[in-house]
Amino acid sequence: MRLTVDNINPNVRRAEYAVRGELAVKSEEFRARLAKGDTSLPFQQVISANIGNPQQLDQKPITFFRQVCSLLENPELLKNEDVLINSLGYKTDVIERAKRLLKHVGSIGAYSASSGVLAIKESIAAFLEKRDGFLADPAHIYLSGGASSGVNTLLNVMCADKSTGILIPIPQYPLYTATLSLLNATCVPYNLDESKAWGTDLDTIKKSYEKGKADGLDIRCIVIINPGNPTGASLAEEDVRAVIDFASKENLVVMADEVYQTNVFVGKFHSFKGVLRKMQKEAPGQYDAVELVSLHSISKGMVGECGHRGGYFELVGFNPEVEANIYKFVSIMLCAPVIGQCLVELMVNPPTPGQPSYELYNKEYSGIHEGLRERATALHHAFAQMEGVECAEPQGAMYLFPTIRLPQKAIEAAAAEGCSADELYCMRLLEATGICVIPGSGFGQAEGTLHFRTTFLAPGTEWVGSIVKFHKEFMDKYR
Repeated sequence: MRLTVDNINPNVRRAEYAVRGELAVKSEEFRARLAKGDTSLPFQQVISANIGNPQQLDQKPITFFRQVCSLLENPELLKNEDVLINSLGYKTDVIERAKRLLKHVGSIGAYSASSGVLAIKESIAAFLEKRDGFLADPAHIYLSGGASSGVNTLLNVMCADKSTGILIPIPQYPLYTATLSLLNATCVPYNLDESKAWGTDLDTIKKSYEKGKADGLDIRCIVIINPGNPTGASLAEEDVRAVIDFASKENLVVMADEVYQTNVFVGKFHSFKGVLRKMQKEAPGQYDAVELVSLHSISKGMVGECGHRGGYFELVGFNPEVEANIYKFVSIMLCAPVIGQCLVELMVNPPTPGQPSYELYNKEYSGIHEGLRERATALHHAFAQMEGVECAEPQGAMYLFPTIRLPQKAIEAAAAEGCSADELYCMRLLEATGICVIPGSGFGQAEGTLHFRTTFLAPGTEWVGSIVKFHKEFMDKYR
């Protein structure tokens, strides 16, 4: 029998992933038309504000990282150190780092150990100890092909069948609901509190948990994205403590997606690992059984190396037999891309003051961070001018998730086209300006509300004015 959409895996058919869905496909069609010289479109460039893909939007790679990678990819260059230093501007610490990584890796064209190169796991452990003030064990650190691969691994191991429930924040990064669909497991949604800058609300989490239990679900895990995607929220320490305390009482795994931990503009990043260790120290024995997995990635932050697919996750408090099965799952996938693993090492162990590459590294890193802050602020100010739009102050991550209140005629027009009003709005925005954002329905949103998510990665702020102009015209059309 030939494959048809009716006889393939129904779990794949049911899965949805909005950030690369219809709007993204349409934006790529427009990009291709512009590349071929099409002048019929009302814009001259496509801005992909639909996905956190920094280098697609002209964020420059960190020089130190790319120079080290160039030597890892072509070790023959190390035979000409004088040329590298005197003609190509490589610093001596670039050469030293490449040699050290090659000593441990051998060749980046070879498989590594299933859980990753030991020396790189040791660098991650040192980074975690410095970040949190508590020891980390390399034996419980696993290199992955970006954080997404780690999420996939962990949910595959945790989810037994349809009766498995996973608490997921709404709005959420659709990787989670899509993966649960693929596994035929059940999403147990809990709404974030928009009135409190998209913070977690423990009462809401408890109500969702109790409802899931009443529906007969075996709820095994709570997912927290901090800083948030798509909301950009950054959790206060008391919120992190509240989640850990709840998870401890209900025997839930805490899955802390912390890939935006360096993208913080307001307040301070509080890692779940650091807060858990503090709670364990303050109340001996009370939180020792908490199972925590935290994830990080080279795709976000100031690194932005999405295409190199590097990340890691750390397990805390897991049953050894369960961890052995996590290791087995990772082994079936062979290993994470080794060049990505090396970039993880560079991310967690960058140049430090006094080293030859530090001055340039610090200048590039700080410049990227400030550029993101400036564009976030510009977008936030623009949304404040727009009729019917409300947006929380940008706190972190790479996104804003404004509420939009649209006229009844727009809602009716969307219904006539068989889509939601925020989907109509985002499609019309793309068609008018070339700016691709994603409707809130792609992430989940409270019933009766409309939103869209935009990144603030695109260079400059001119495109922000295009959104303001479009919005006024859209509101006037459907008023």
